[in-house]
Amino acid sequence: MTRSPPSPDDGTEPARNENELERLDRHWIELLQELRVVQTGVQLLTGLLLTVPFQWRFPQLDDFQRGLYLVAVSLSVCATASLIAPVALHRALFRQHARPALVDSGQRFAVAGLGILALAVVAVVWLIFDLVLGREGALLAAALAFLLFAVLWTVGPWRRRRRARRER
Repeated sequence: MTRSPPSPDDGTEPARNENELERLDRHWIELLQELRVVQTGVQLLTGLLLTVPFQWRFPQLDDFQRGLYLVAVSLSVCATASLIAPVALHRALFRQHARPALVDSGQRFAVAGLGILALAVVAVVWLIFDLVLGREGALLAAALAFLLFAVLWTVGPWRRRRRARRER
C-alpha cells in the first residue's frame, strides 16, 4: 500500500506519514478510547435512573415529573445503545475488511450518542431542579444545562475548527 499525504479535512498533522489503512486504524483506536471515557458515565447514569422507581418517594411525583423521568430514562438508554453500538458493529464486521465503514459508522454513532447523552443529562437536571425548586427554577436550570452542552460540545469545537482552517 502506498503512502498518501494526509487529507486536510481528516485532522491529521502534516508530519504524519501513514497510508490510508494506518490512518483508519488510528481513527478507530482514537474513537474507541473516546467511547471508553464516556461509556462509564452513561452506564452509571442509566443504572442510577433505573433504580429511581424503587425509591420510597417515587409515588409522590406528579404526572409531569413521571413523564420527565421516563424521558430521561429513555434518552439515557438510547445514549447507552448508541455509544456501545460501534463495538457491536465491530463484532459484526470483524475480518470483513470493512474498516472504512466501521470508522464512519462508529463516528456517527458516537456523535449521536453524545447528543442524546446531553439531552438525557438536561432531562435529569430538569427533573431534579423541579423536585427541589419547582417548575420555574427547573426550566431555567434545564435551559442553562442545554446551553452549557451546546457551547462546550458544538459552538466551541466549531469555532476551533474554523480557526484551524484559517491558520492553514
